[in-house]
Amino acid sequence: MASPTPLPPETAATARAPRSSPPVWAVLLAACAGQFLVVLDVSVVNVALPSMRTDLGLGGTALQWVVNAYALTFAGFLLLGGRAADLFGRKRVFLAGLGLFTAASLAGGAAQEPWQLIAARALQGIGAAVLSPATLTILTTTFPTGAARTRAIGTWTAVGAGGGAAGGLVGGVLTEYLSWRWVLLVNVPVGAVVLVAAAVWLTEGRSGRARRLDIPGAVLVTAGVAALAYGIVQTEPHGWTAAASLLPLLAGAALLAVFVAVEARTEEPLMPLRLFRVRAVSAANTVMVVCGGGMFAMWYLMSLYLQNVLHFSPVKAGLAFLPHSLSIVVGSKLAPRLMARVDGKLLAIAGGSLAVIGYAWQSRMDADGTYVGTVLGPAIIMSLGSGLMMTPLAASATSAAAPSEAGLVSGLVNTSRQIGGALGLTVLATVAAERITARGGAGPEALAAGYGHAFVVATGIIAAAVVLMAVLLPRTPAATATATATRSSS
Repeated sequence: MASPTPLPPETAATARAPRSSPPVWAVLLAACAGQFLVVLDVSVVNVALPSMRTDLGLGGTALQWVVNAYALTFAGFLLLGGRAADLFGRKRVFLAGLGLFTAASLAGGAAQEPWQLIAARALQGIGAAVLSPATLTILTTTFPTGAARTRAIGTWTAVGAGGGAAGGLVGGVLTEYLSWRWVLLVNVPVGAVVLVAAAVWLTEGRSGRARRLDIPGAVLVTAGVAALAYGIVQTEPHGWTAAASLLPLLAGAALLAVFVAVEARTEEPLMPLRLFRVRAVSAANTVMVVCGGGMFAMWYLMSLYLQNVLHFSPVKAGLAFLPHSLSIVVGSKLAPRLMARVDGKLLAIAGGSLAVIGYAWQSRMDADGTYVGTVLGPAIIMSLGSGLMMTPLAASATSAAAPSEAGLVSGLVNTSRQIGGALGLTVLATVAAERITARGGAGPEALAAGYGHAFVVATGIIAAAVVLMAVLLPRTPAATATATATRSSS
């Protein structure tokens, strides 16, 4: 038997050398860039909505679906995306999610019909749901436990908050100086660069135990909530008892019932129902659904008020949202420090009560309002209250979870908030449309009355959430809250 041909010295050395690890700064940059795009697209379209409506002839219903299509698919597939990274590999899933997100952004920016834009936004949401969990998982598996990982997650969190804060301003600048299409097209060159960088820099990795993907669960919950949202929209022109409203509402309820049945029987459920036997988990998720229902529509309604009633340019409207964004960031950063001294439940109630005051104040908007007199004060109060409330709610949910399930419970909280927000936007947009029609059309007085009435309803929803906090949430001692606040915020 012939002996193997010896390798040249340099080839042999190369074969023996382990593959070098990518620089950690490159991994951090790729993960943060992906998360920035995901969070940015939650808010970047809001300022562009009036321009989209004019260019594509979007009706009021289609306009809200530009926002809701992203929120619904993002919420419905978020937990599925997290599990896909374990099963198929974090790098592969990161690239797949980013590729879908980038391609959908291109399709949305090139849309010529309303349905094309809405479909592209739905695909963006699926891409974001696959991409977002992978970004955090890549960081936690790249950086060892300790100060390095803490700094990396802190950077990731700050970039996410920055994406939300920058969304309105970026959307305003792109809409005014280029076109509304660029609030979507801007993702294409950025996404392409990050795709190439991630393909070169990231290394593959997956968990030791492969788990099945609960695709039926993700499809059922997304379709069920979407059907409910569509049915609610139909109540504005047809009423609650018309077949056009009742059929999708009943279909949505049936789909969600099937979802619960599937989750109870599957071996690897998307949403393990046993977790809801834990009081803290079930209570916090219930409150998150209600809070999302009242708060998510704020950006949508205020963007329309600023541009359609106060006649702000897109850039000016984007700048007008900075106090909202900064106040949420301040509240979110203050909450963990306050939780070291105050019971988490009491802080959540206090934050929710502050938000109620801000929303009630904002409901007094009228056609003769000014930014300083009508918008700025309520913006700071309701956004600061929201920031103070969300962290203790998330901490309450995760405080009772086993360490191995903390990530899953955190994902459930985010899913609940997104689903509640999608349904809330549908309800509040429908309420606003009914009042605008009752006031005789699309003049500034009618528009202001409609948006203000929607804020009245939102105030009631958030007040109901505060009552639910007082009744349902268990107390979270300061020591426990402090330990879980940082974990849940990531």
